[in-house]
Amino acid sequence: MPRFEAIGVVVSDLERAAVFYRELGLEFPDPLDPEGHGHVEASLPGGLRLMLDTEETVRSFDPEWSPPSGGGHRISLAFRCASPAEVDAAYARLLESGATAHKEPWDADWGQRYAEVKDPDGNVVDLFASL
Repeated sequence: MPRFEAIGVVVSDLERAAVFYRELGLEFPDPLDPEGHGHVEASLPGGLRLMLDTEETVRSFDPEWSPPSGGGHRISLAFRCASPAEVDAAYARLLESGATAHKEPWDADWGQRYAEVKDPDGNVVDLFASL
């Protein structure tokens, strides 16, 4: 039976994406990609991994690949914060670091403080904490 083990995100700039996700507490190797393969991984809780692959790397095995178009998004990654105040602080810190706002922090009907930013490639990243 296959076992879920990793989440892959295609990025246009490996360094820029790693800087963004490091702001969220993920640890990537340093130096980032010494062999120049356009691939880097961070270990996640529970044995999962977040993998970042450059567009060039993906095209090396899937020459027809192209980034999604339009205003919507297909995936989001969610990061739990320790408190509602941490949601607001993380949101502000990410915007100061160059992330794009998607939805400003709000108190959601489902009992969480929630906010959404876009990573350097337009993927939505959720920040949340219980109210």
